[in-house]
Formats: sequence, structure tokens, C-alpha cells
Amino acid sequence: MTASKHQRDEPTGTAHLDSTAQLMTRITSQLGTQLSHVRLDGSRRTPPQAPPTSPALVVVAHGSRDPRALATVHALLDKVREERPGLPVHLGHIELNEPLLTDTLAGLAPGRAVLAPLLLSRGYHVKQDIPAALATAPHLTARVAPPLGPHPLLVETLYARLVEAGWDPRPDAHTRRTSGVVLAAAGSRDPDSAVDTARTAALLANRLGVPVVPAYASAAAPTVPAALRALAARGRHRAAVAAYFTAPGRFATQCAQAAPWIAAAPLGAHTAMARLLLHRYDTTLASPARPAPVQRQLTSA
Repeated sequence: MTASKHQRDEPTGTAHLDSTAQLMTRITSQLGTQLSHVRLDGSRRTPPQAPPTSPALVVVAHGSRDPRALATVHALLDKVREERPGLPVHLGHIELNEPLLTDTLAGLAPGRAVLAPLLLSRGYHVKQDIPAALATAPHLTARVAPPLGPHPLLVETLYARLVEAGWDPRPDAHTRRTSGVVLAAAGSRDPDSAVDTARTAALLANRLGVPVVPAYASAAAPTVPAALRALAARGRHRAAVAAYFTAPGRFATQCAQAAPWIAAAPLGAHTAMARLLLHRYDTTLASPARPAPVQRQLTSA
């Protein structure tokens, strides 16, 4: 087949450089993966193997129209599988992306499973949507894990993302006195969600040594701009925005655009996030089963 004009005109040196760069990138990636399995003394680190009969882990993501979100979730699940080889890991979405959670559950063989929400706080999805989807799968003996937050592993991920964005891990006294962080979250009308986000903000404030103000992209107050103004009124003009989102999307982008200084990337496929999902899985399996809540009927006065 005759090459196109674009292909004929491309300098051969450029193609060679591209292929060399791709080769070096692949070698670097493979080397990093191999080194992650080696201890400092040179011995090989063996990841914990899941028992052959381990209950399935079903990670429940919200879903997004942003294609970066789905790619990020898949990358995170790959890290979960690296941390726990042999564990059956599945993905289901509440909305917007396939597979939907109901389809994932329907496709599982009868047996035990743990549904781990890839959500950061309590709210309607955790309390209503996920149990409703589980009710459509009577062939499963399954339990729903708590949401990811609040937890110290989330704080470590938030801290790492801030440092990647330019936060000084060893600030001097003046920098500490003039700095602050807005913890930007999606927002919910459920008051428990705000409680959970505030707890994460307090943990992050202890980690950083500066005030951290929770703020929301929708459904709750304050907004990110309002939180930034509140920090400025306290003399905290060096304000960063920490993205309390599991993956890129519209809300994360909107909050980052409001940042007067640095805006951290979402939590993403960080190793601490994979370990937190496995922690929720393990503790849910180990905890005693709780009785189903009693449904109370309301009578009119």
C-alpha cells in the first residue's frame, strides 16, 4: 500500500526518536513494577495472596461523563489486584457508565461478596442506591462496606496530591501562618456527608499544620470561592485547593479553576486508595453482621 503524503514527508529521525522514547517509557514502567516487589535488603516482596474462596470485591463507582474518570477507576482497580493477587475484583456503576451495578451483580455466580463504595462520605448513594441494587441480586450473600471517608489513608493521598501540585512539605513559620487549604468536595443534601467531609478536613489540617476549610461544588455550602474568601479574611492568602474527588470530572475541574494558587489533582489511582478499598473489604468481612433496619410506617395525624 502506498504511504500517505503525511507519512512520506515525516522525517525518519522523528519516527526513530518517537520509537526510542516509547521503548524507554516501557522499560522504565516495567522496571518500576519489578522494583516495587523488592525489599531494601534485596529479597523479593511477595504480595498477600487471596484465598481461593475469597468473596468477591465489587467496587461501586458513581459514574461520570468524563472519560478520564472511567480510565482512572480502571487504573485503581488494577492497583487493587496488584495488592491482592487472586482476589476477584469487579466494577459496577451507579449511573452514567457501564457496567451498571445491577448488571455486575446479576453476572456474579451465587456466593459471598462485599460491595465497597468508591465514595467519600455517607449520602443517598450509600444509604439508598447501593442497597437497592443489592436487593435485585438474591443469589448473593453480600454486605456493603462503609464509604472511604473519613480515613487517614485518604489524608495521605490528599497530602501527596498537594505536594505534587507544589505544596511545600517543609514550610517555614511565615508560610505556615499565611497558608490554608480548601477541601473541595462534590456536596450532598445529606447532613452526614458534611460531617464526614468535615472530619477529613480536620485530619488534613492536623497533617498540614494549617487551616483546612471544607467546601462544595453543589448541594451544600460554602462554595469553593466563598471558602477561599473566608481564608483570605483570616490572612490566609496563600490558599490551595485539595480535590476531594476520586477521579477527574466536571466538579473537580470547576473547583480547580477557582484556585488562586495551586490546585491538587483528584485522589485517583494512588496506592493508598487501593489499600483503603482493601481495608474496607477486610473489615467488612470481619465485622459481625448487623440486622436489617426496621421499616417504620408513618401515620398521619
